[in-house]
Amino acid sequence: MDFTLKIWRQENRKAKGRFETYKISNISPDCSFLEMLDILNESLVDKLSHPICFDHDCREGICGMCGLYINGHPHGPDSAVTTCQLHMRKFSDGETITIEPWRAKPFPIIRDLIVDRTALDKIIQEGGYVSATTGGVPDGNAILISKHKADEAMDSASCIGCGACVAACKNASAMLFVSAKVSQLALLPQGKPEAAIRVQNMVAKMDDLGFGNCTNTYACEAECPKQIKRSNIARMNREFICAKVASEESTKR
Repeated sequence: MDFTLKIWRQENRKAKGRFETYKISNISPDCSFLEMLDILNESLVDKLSHPICFDHDCREGICGMCGLYINGHPHGPDSAVTTCQLHMRKFSDGETITIEPWRAKPFPIIRDLIVDRTALDKIIQEGGYVSATTGGVPDGNAILISKHKADEAMDSASCIGCGACVAACKNASAMLFVSAKVSQLALLPQGKPEAAIRVQNMVAKMDDLGFGNCTNTYACEAECPKQIKRSNIARMNREFICAKVASEESTKR
C-alpha cells in the first residue's frame, strides 16, 4: 500500500509549526500505524533528515501515550482502539493521511506530534487516590461490594488517560477523564471518606489548568479508545453539587 502523509512538524512549543508532506510505499496492510511511522523515520534517518517525533511506549493499548490526531479523529478512524492498535488496512491504498498532535491549550506541543500531558497528572494529584487503611490484601478483599458497583468502578478505571476526550472536544474539556477517575473511587467504599473533597479539588484543578466546559456533544465518548461512558460525567456532577452544598451548609453553622 502507498500513502501520502501530511504530518505536523514543530521544533518546540514557541516555534511556528507547519505541515510537511511525505510519500511512503510498500506498506503492509497488517502494519500498525506506529510501525508505519517507524518505517518513515528509518528512511528519513537514511537521508540524514530529522525523524518525526511521536509518543509511544507499550504499543499494547495500555499506557495511553500514543495519542495522534489522524484524519480528524483522535487515534484515527477505527473505533475503541489507540493509535498503536490502528492498522493500515483501515485506510485505502493511495490515501492522503493527515497527522496532527492533540490540539488543546493545556497540552502544549513539545515537538512535532508530542504534547505535554502532565496536566492530567496534576488533576490526579489533587484527589485521584485513597488513604483508607484496609489492612492486608485479605482484609481489603473482604469488603463487600455489589457486582454492579464493582463492574461500574472497573469500567471507569479502564481509562488510560490518553487525552483523546480532550482532543475530540470542541472546548478541550477533560470532563470524561476527570469523571472516570472520580467515579472509579466514588463507587467503592474505600473512596467514600474523601469523596467530597476529592471531586471539588479535581474539578477546581481542571478549571485552573485551562480545560474547557462540557457542552454535551458526546464527542469524547465517541472517540474514547476504552469506551468510557458519559454517565460518569453525570455522576461527577452529582458528586460535585452535593459536596458544594454540604460545604456551604457546614460553613454557615
